[in-house]
Amino acid sequence: MKENVTFVKSLKLHQVVFMGLAWMTPMIFFTVYGVAHEAANGMMTAAYVTAFFAIFFTAFSYSRMVKAYPISGSAYTYTKKAIHPKVGFLVGWALLMDYIFSPIIAVLTFGIFMNTEFHSVPIFVWIIAMNILLAVVNIMGIKSAARVSSMSVLFQIGFILLFCILIAKDILTGDTSASSLFSLTPFFGDDAPLGPVFSGAALICFCFLGFDAVTTMAEETIDAKKTIPKAIFLIVLIAASMYIAISYLTQIAYPDFTFTNPDNAAYSLIQLVGGNLLSTLFMMVLIVANFTQGVSSVTSVSRFLYALGRESILPKKLFTSIHPKYKTPTVNILFVAVISLSAVFFDLDTAVMFVSFGALTAFTFVNLSVIAHYYVKLKKRSPKETFLYLIFPLVGAGFIGWLLTLLDEYTLIAGIIWGAIGFIYLFIKTEWSKARERKLAISSVDHMPSRKSM
Repeated sequence: MKENVTFVKSLKLHQVVFMGLAWMTPMIFFTVYGVAHEAANGMMTAAYVTAFFAIFFTAFSYSRMVKAYPISGSAYTYTKKAIHPKVGFLVGWALLMDYIFSPIIAVLTFGIFMNTEFHSVPIFVWIIAMNILLAVVNIMGIKSAARVSSMSVLFQIGFILLFCILIAKDILTGDTSASSLFSLTPFFGDDAPLGPVFSGAALICFCFLGFDAVTTMAEETIDAKKTIPKAIFLIVLIAASMYIAISYLTQIAYPDFTFTNPDNAAYSLIQLVGGNLLSTLFMMVLIVANFTQGVSSVTSVSRFLYALGRESILPKKLFTSIHPKYKTPTVNILFVAVISLSAVFFDLDTAVMFVSFGALTAFTFVNLSVIAHYYVKLKKRSPKETFLYLIFPLVGAGFIGWLLTLLDEYTLIAGIIWGAIGFIYLFIKTEWSKARERKLAISSVDHMPSRKSM
């Protein structure tokens, strides 16, 4: 009899946290610095604080739902179980866009960075090389991916600490316009309007994407019901602490900092703080961070494909295959590697917007799933429970739903088309299943012995 190969529960809390932070990539602060600075009209600290509180509601909802369903389907499973299977399918279909495009962003960004440093090597060569490396690391096992992610996150945190220390030194030695390390201006401003702060927060929320990805690793995590919720909050808190610290120090040290091109604003800021040496280190850490973001995103999407295969949404035999030695979904990983080769045909902005659409759609329905599961089905309606299972997720769903409307028209249209394709696929699959069941029923009746022959 063929052995049923399954995932091995081996991940501990710190490993899950590191993989979530690797997916999130703390260095993303610098990647979006220029655009976020313009959107928030310079009030980045207030924008990051606002974004943190907005994301916190959704993080809470994820922590509740993973306790209810500690399996690897993430938002798809939560919506299917709590609301309705068909709604769950459509949410899973939207989330598939997020997870599929995340590795594409990683390999594309890596190719762009490496081509900038080595002009003679085309971008597509780096994309192919990156895909092969990501596949190998992920096939070797979840713990292998966790080790790579841990080292990368430590490098990123180390760079961010160095950057903050250098700014603090300049402030204390009088090399900046700031007279003190302590100021409330970055949080409240001087009669600054709230509009830009909320606009900046809407953009900055994307810097927190990744805390949700660790829910796909629930079946490989020791005591997932306790470990994953803790990891979710730790990831959000660690990221918020770093983002707010950097934005606070840069805002009080260089309140008049200006730039002409938002795409390389962070590079100009880095040079201002630490010169060419820090700029070179910045590029090295950014490339490493981008690689491990790719490792973590491939881990997440391969597990999500496994969950969809197990539910027979995707071909079950193909997508639920687990390697007997490495205990990883090897076929899924190779499938993702092939799909990610399409990065040569995409631009970065388009890929980012597709990820945003999928993630924000999933976030909205996870918040609603908390209400459906705890408040409606389990009838947890005491004053405290009403606050936790109705008001909290309603605030989260409302804010995230509003962010969805802020995406550009092209992204919304593409997202709707993707959803329509999913609906058509679901309809065809449902009708095919019904026809197959009718055929089996007729076949069983035809093979039943008649009364005359008895």
